[in-house]
Amino acid sequence: MPYDLLSEPIRRYVRDKRWEEFRPIQVAAISRILTTDSNYILASRTASGKTEAAFLPILSKVDFNEQGIQVLYISPLIALINDQITRVEDLCKYIDIPVTKWHGEANQSDKKRILKEPRGVMLITPESLEAMFVTKPYNITHLFSNLKFVIIDEIHSFIGKDRGIQLKSILSRLQEKNTKPFRIVGLSATIGDYQEAKKFTGDEINTKILLDKSAKPMSTVFRYFDSEMPNELPFELLEDVYQHVHSNKTLIFPNSRGRVEEVAVKLKKISERVGGHDNFFSHHSSINKEVREYVEFFAKNSDRRNFSIVCTSTLELGIDIGAVDEAIQIDATHNVSSLIQRVGRSGRRDDSLSKLVLYATSPLSMLQSLACWNLHRKGYIEPPDVTNRPYDIFGHQVFSIIKGHSGIDYKILIEKLSSNFAFQNIQQSEMIEIINHFIQLDLIEKLGNELIIGIKGERVVNSRDFYSTFEQEVNLKVIHNNYAIGEIPLSPQIGLDSNILLSAKIWKIIDIDLEVGKIYVIPANDGKKPSFGGAMPDVHSSIRQEMFDILLSNEKFDILDDSSIQILESLRKTFSKMNVQNSTTERPIETESASAKIYLFSGSKTTLALKYLLTQMELSVKISDSGCSLDITKSLDKTLPIDKAFLSEKWQSVLSLQKELDSLLLRTLEENPYLIEFSKWGKYLPEKYQASLIRQKLYDFDGAFNFVETKILIEN
Repeated sequence: MPYDLLSEPIRRYVRDKRWEEFRPIQVAAISRILTTDSNYILASRTASGKTEAAFLPILSKVDFNEQGIQVLYISPLIALINDQITRVEDLCKYIDIPVTKWHGEANQSDKKRILKEPRGVMLITPESLEAMFVTKPYNITHLFSNLKFVIIDEIHSFIGKDRGIQLKSILSRLQEKNTKPFRIVGLSATIGDYQEAKKFTGDEINTKILLDKSAKPMSTVFRYFDSEMPNELPFELLEDVYQHVHSNKTLIFPNSRGRVEEVAVKLKKISERVGGHDNFFSHHSSINKEVREYVEFFAKNSDRRNFSIVCTSTLELGIDIGAVDEAIQIDATHNVSSLIQRVGRSGRRDDSLSKLVLYATSPLSMLQSLACWNLHRKGYIEPPDVTNRPYDIFGHQVFSIIKGHSGIDYKILIEKLSSNFAFQNIQQSEMIEIINHFIQLDLIEKLGNELIIGIKGERVVNSRDFYSTFEQEVNLKVIHNNYAIGEIPLSPQIGLDSNILLSAKIWKIIDIDLEVGKIYVIPANDGKKPSFGGAMPDVHSSIRQEMFDILLSNEKFDILDDSSIQILESLRKTFSKMNVQNSTTERPIETESASAKIYLFSGSKTTLALKYLLTQMELSVKISDSGCSLDITKSLDKTLPIDKAFLSEKWQSVLSLQKELDSLLLRTLEENPYLIEFSKWGKYLPEKYQASLIRQKLYDFDGAFNFVETKILIEN
């Protein structure tokens, strides 16, 4: 029995909690973690007890009388650490060990105490670990040389991301400092590629997946409201949302911070007009930490008060905000993983029903939303995009290692990087070429065989945001009556006398000071349209294919409302005239005198790659239909006709560009050097490695060439 395997103090914890039985993932984890030496990925739906599934056996197994931090919990969010620490402390008091959170907002006295006597459990972010390696490397050995377990929460949020590559490198460097190999336990509800998750530990062969396939009952409703103004939600939709939320505890997920603010403000106005409650909040990264924490506290402690929190992905992960009755998504999520995380936020108490309402404001948004929901229903989660040769993160780690060692022998540096499992696909000759390039740029200085940070490099490594892999968004602090409301991204819409949305209110800008990064505002009452900002989505090819499959099928969906059914039937009627017999191998085209449209229904990165390649064929190409299509004209003479034969010839000619793609990308980079700005560390690399990053991260050229080879263009 799993219970019998646990230590007596942990069994007492279970008894005090009055648990009648363990969850399936807990049964599996307790048995395996306590009786084997493997790494484990615990894959189970939200609110299934994964945190306890990891900590119960680990706390039972580890001898905390040994010196040093024994268990390291790594989280993608500071907020998640702040939320989890009470839960972990509650467990650890049964074995009388300290729990320390270590991040930029953590208590300094707690940090000093654990440095004086390192023991117990530490909760940390990857960036804080990186900072420790760079600024206080002796603390790494002092704290973690006897580490037994590393728990990575929400591991899916790292896989395939730059932060994940950084974390893999940090784990490799941490193993190097350890007297014995530590074990890794990853937690997630939404892993799309289990093999990639196993690779994340650096020991794929010795990593096992524990998968709980039990599904949670879910109630889903689709609602469609056509948006005549694309930048503003229909008022009828907001009134319908209010009918769902006014007597419930709800989370509402639009797809941008600007839309979050719009929904929060307008729902509050509706509630004021009808005499409802005023517990409508916005929650996103631009709102002050104290305000976000108040919103979380209010929700967690509002057993008798209803509320609605309009939020971005800041509340998508496992932060506990108490019981939520319903999750609402406004327009389609960009991936299945987000949909699963968001619907999983409702019905977390006592395994009650998860309730989801999906709103759409355009036909293709409705279709994409339906595709994501259908893939979720089938148990599918899209795999991550993996960068096999992350030259930019490699460059960042070169600076980090040199700085952390206060100078290092050239050969030793190469040995460390070559043995780092995060960079196993980068050749040693490439490593040497990149490091020598850094030397030429004075980012690194070579003194004999020793490498130190160069004059220009000092400015880089001493920057406050050196420890993160993502480029910091330029944000302006919003001030009202000397009080900081939050921050908004700098954009062309920001100007004197314009209105902005923030913290569920509308503000008028009365002054802008770019030197100090501040905007001064007063409450707005002029009815002028407010703005916020936004970003372009990345949609996986599996979602686009599912959209196309739905269009060409006759499947009925009983969760759709009448308006959604009408929209779907209208779309199906349009595509039924295009003579497509096979949704996998055929794609329709429409030609009209001097223009053509190809309905691709391919992933965003494949679509971008096809646009780039067709542009090389002297065509003018524009992405349309929410990323599903390409509109094409001749770039030299747009009046010349385009027919199927011409387009098919160009389509096949794309394949001839495979061999010259590298030179094409180099030429594009020379013409537009700012193209690499998407990569924080890529701009320091030699041009050919910048071109490689563009090829790996911005486009899917392999997918594009395969698409051309396997898809036949069918004219209407």
